[in-house]
Amino acid sequence: MGLFADPEVDRQFRRGQWRMLATTILGYTLFYFLRKNLSLAMPGLVQDYGVTKASLGLFLTLHGVVYGLGKFVAGPISDRSRPRTFLMVGLLLAMLANVAFGFGPVLAALVAGGGNGPAFTSALVTVLGVVWVVNGFLQASGNPPCLKLISHWIPPGELATKLALWNSSHSIGAGLVTILCGYIMGLGALGADGVGVDMWRWCFFAPAIICALGLAVLWFTLPGTPREENLPDLPGTEVVPQEADCLIPDGKAPSALKMVYLNPTIWIVGLCCFMVYVTRFAILDWGPMLLKESKGVSLAGAGWTVACFEIAGILGTLFSGWATDRLAGGRAPRVCMFMMLGAGLFMAAFWFLPKGVPMVLSVLALAGAGFCVYGPQAMTGVTAVNLATKRFAGTAVGFTSLFSYGSVVLSGWGMGLLSDQTGGWAAPFYVVLVCTAIGAALFLCLWNTKPNGYGGAQ
Repeated sequence: MGLFADPEVDRQFRRGQWRMLATTILGYTLFYFLRKNLSLAMPGLVQDYGVTKASLGLFLTLHGVVYGLGKFVAGPISDRSRPRTFLMVGLLLAMLANVAFGFGPVLAALVAGGGNGPAFTSALVTVLGVVWVVNGFLQASGNPPCLKLISHWIPPGELATKLALWNSSHSIGAGLVTILCGYIMGLGALGADGVGVDMWRWCFFAPAIICALGLAVLWFTLPGTPREENLPDLPGTEVVPQEADCLIPDGKAPSALKMVYLNPTIWIVGLCCFMVYVTRFAILDWGPMLLKESKGVSLAGAGWTVACFEIAGILGTLFSGWATDRLAGGRAPRVCMFMMLGAGLFMAAFWFLPKGVPMVLSVLALAGAGFCVYGPQAMTGVTAVNLATKRFAGTAVGFTSLFSYGSVVLSGWGMGLLSDQTGGWAAPFYVVLVCTAIGAALFLCLWNTKPNGYGGAQ
């Protein structure tokens, strides 16, 4: 059954849907190339310049916190802007920030007046930290416009499935960049820690080159909203307030204050995001170093292992979308509760596997965790967007992102500091397991949440 009575309009709209999905997947994949490259470069910074894990953890934390704050700011702005322009400008600036990070030692030498000694090292940590924080803010321009476009093109009853498909961009980007940078770090003359001397720079230069090519493709292919493409609005997404207190004072329309900021359900969704992202970033940010130090895996092998986590995440994301729309009647938290429990079990299996077992078992356990954790990561976005409606989609995503990326205080700086102080990764891993259990409990609290905020539109 078509969305529109006119077959030609329906055909054009459906074609626009798939073009929008394909190009936003490409766009957000490129953002990940510019964001998840640091984890593979970190061993090189430790080896070449003696940067501590606590400092690297602080990089991750500040980047994530600023990214979350940036999405909080970018969300409402994207609701009032052309999402196509918003996304491409942000991607261009993030690409330039990555180039600047690669030239970090050059900039630090200018600040310190030389390329050696404690003053240089201190300046390097400061310069890299500032550039990475700036990159975090610029990265915030990627997610809100993508979800804004999706909410304008995809009906609520298909949103979980289609958003799960789009969400594969997270895993595609993170998986490909870890493989690419894993091989890069194995090139050149190997240093004391077994990674290529000064090769970490190319973990930033190479993704920037790829993104420059991708931007050219997006310029010619990325669509705007249906109205910007001279098509009618999506049927069935008129906002029908469920309660009188959702109205602004003149009684004409729901307000962001009631639909998002004072909505207790959105707050619980945000807390779920916090727990999910602690689990996800524990592997994504620290996985290569953890595997190298606790499992004796090379960085190239660690890159492939983390890529398996991401590939399984794609399958888990697609499954969660299908299960939400087909089995749970659009109620994503029901699916997320079971998947979060599964993530905890697989993470425990990965950590407690005895030494000497075939590495393939560790890879399979980590892949199982990836399958389970990426479903909730995607479906929290589905829940927030559907409840807030397309009118406040960017605002809701920005608000819940405060929780998602506030988690890096724990998963970034906290885990790095805990690993430094305990001399290993056991204590940080136990923290992750506790977070998965709390996350499952929070999803259970959302069991009876309504599917969307459109007053019955499916």
